[in-house]
Amino acid sequence: MSSQINKYNEQTLFSISWPLFIELSLHMGIGIIATLILSHYSDNAAAGVGVANQLLNMFILVFNVTSIGAVILIGQRLGAGKYKEARHVAHSAFGLNFWFGAIIALMIFIFGGTLLSFFDIHGKVYEYALIFTHICGASLFLESISLALSAVLRSYGYTKESMSVTILMDCISIIGNILAISGIFGLPITGVTGVSWAIVIARLIAVLALLYFIHRRLALRMSIKDLFKINKEDVKGLLAIGIPSAGENFSYQFSQLIITGFIATLGAPSLAARVYINNISMICYLFTLAIASGTQLLIARYIGGKQFERALQRGIKTLKIAMLASFITSLIIALTGSPILDTFTHNPNIIAVGLPILWIIIFTEPGRAMNIVLMSALKSAGDVRFPVVIGIFSMWGFAVCLSYLLGVHFELGLIGVWIAQGVDEWFRGTFATKRWLSRPWSRKTIIKVTA
Repeated sequence: MSSQINKYNEQTLFSISWPLFIELSLHMGIGIIATLILSHYSDNAAAGVGVANQLLNMFILVFNVTSIGAVILIGQRLGAGKYKEARHVAHSAFGLNFWFGAIIALMIFIFGGTLLSFFDIHGKVYEYALIFTHICGASLFLESISLALSAVLRSYGYTKESMSVTILMDCISIIGNILAISGIFGLPITGVTGVSWAIVIARLIAVLALLYFIHRRLALRMSIKDLFKINKEDVKGLLAIGIPSAGENFSYQFSQLIITGFIATLGAPSLAARVYINNISMICYLFTLAIASGTQLLIARYIGGKQFERALQRGIKTLKIAMLASFITSLIIALTGSPILDTFTHNPNIIAVGLPILWIIIFTEPGRAMNIVLMSALKSAGDVRFPVVIGIFSMWGFAVCLSYLLGVHFELGLIGVWIAQGVDEWFRGTFATKRWLSRPWSRKTIIKVTA
């Protein structure tokens, strides 16, 4: 047993994180590529799909309730040597996410148009957003299952397999996007409709591939029985961690929806610039997300194995690396801003709005890195309520209120919105740092409650 414990607890951050980095790069890259392809098809299509994606992402966070809980619970059980319990959690996560996905997919399909009306978008932008929402929204149950299965693989350290599935998804999506937009081989140009169906097909194949890897690597067979025989204790544990954790993310996405509504009143160029810069800024925190996810897996195992000092130092080391990497990446992007924006659009109004924002993200991204790394670490240590309390206060008190005050009231436009978001990230990051240094696991270790 001790050799198995060492196998999980002695994995390095690099061995876990480099496949996660590639996976996240490809996952984000597909969004950037889709936006880039659609921008050459129509700026209205790019803006509409960008808004629809924000709406769908908010519901995808519900699926993360189970995924976040599974990563932490399985990780702590592996660290503590409770291997049979870890496998039970994996089955329960699969069953729970299936039902979450089925219910939400049905809701989006029926009420998608009503939900989009809250964004104050009209004309072609609304039409494109509605097409994307109906088609991709109906396939969200596939995304839900995929997230749960991927979380199980990552929990056991099989990040390369999860990466392989993402590569496969990206290849399918890119080919589908090209066929939908270019009319190559004499095929009809299907635009947003074709792009949407490419995503559906990619999600279906991803689920099948993940089921194969879980059976091959972990000897776990997910079956129909898992949909109806879900362990109640596992559900309690998954929700006890996942609901507060996802609550923070849900609050963030919902606040971003409100801010998008503010930006819509500033005009189409500002809305399109927001979509393009959101895609560009993902590059800045891509590395941070990868090592934060790897750190979360390791810290969960260290906490389960009662290696508390090791957990503390791992969080601090990751924080320093992430902040430095975010600063350097955002600086490089700002220095090469005009050519980067030119790849998305040649509209001078959009470029004029977007260029100053690329300099502001130099201030925003190190704060975001602090926030991402340490909030994830706190969740692994079982301190799941603190992030949502601070998050809700800061997102709505700073990000939303200041976005309206600076961007709309004082007419600073998109510049005011991005300054407000920077204040929000730094505020949450600073409080997360203080909390982490206070060693929250001395009070919040989950394994004591759920084992």
